[in-house]
Amino acid sequence: MEISKYIGWFSCGITSAVACKLAIDKYGKDNVKLFYIHIDSAHADNERFISDCQKWYDIDISIVKNDKYKDQFDVIEQTKFINSPNGARCTMELKKKVRRRIEVELGYPPQIFGFEYSKKEINRAIRFTQQYPMAKAIFPLIENRLTKEMCAGLLLEHGIKLPKMYEL
Repeated sequence: MEISKYIGWFSCGITSAVACKLAIDKYGKDNVKLFYIHIDSAHADNERFISDCQKWYDIDISIVKNDKYKDQFDVIEQTKFINSPNGARCTMELKKKVRRRIEVELGYPPQIFGFEYSKKEINRAIRFTQQYPMAKAIFPLIENRLTKEMCAGLLLEHGIKLPKMYEL
């Protein structure tokens, strides 16, 4: 896998989309590698949103996924486990393990996350930084005081229709 100076985690949400754009603008498109962790049960409109954002960024988003499970229902069926005080098994299998695999393959470069500027998300960012220091997490939306509503506005200003999941 190609070495990158920064990893951007694109979730097909409006905040991660804007956080990735801010990172590309700040660090340069040759220095940021974007990843989307695909789950088979994701909304079909995600493909359109990925395409729109790739055009906006002028770089590709690498699509990765768990090799063992196709979606949250597959995790539950195969493991007979849903949730515990430590969190949902599907989150660990489908998202965190894939993210950790990429981190190791790329040698733990700093990572871009779309935590928005709100008290709840600032606290989440603090906890994340404490729990995952190897991620060298960067939170462009918090740094730039951008809320979820502001991110939606930025996407719309650039002609990008919001993901269908925001309408549902």
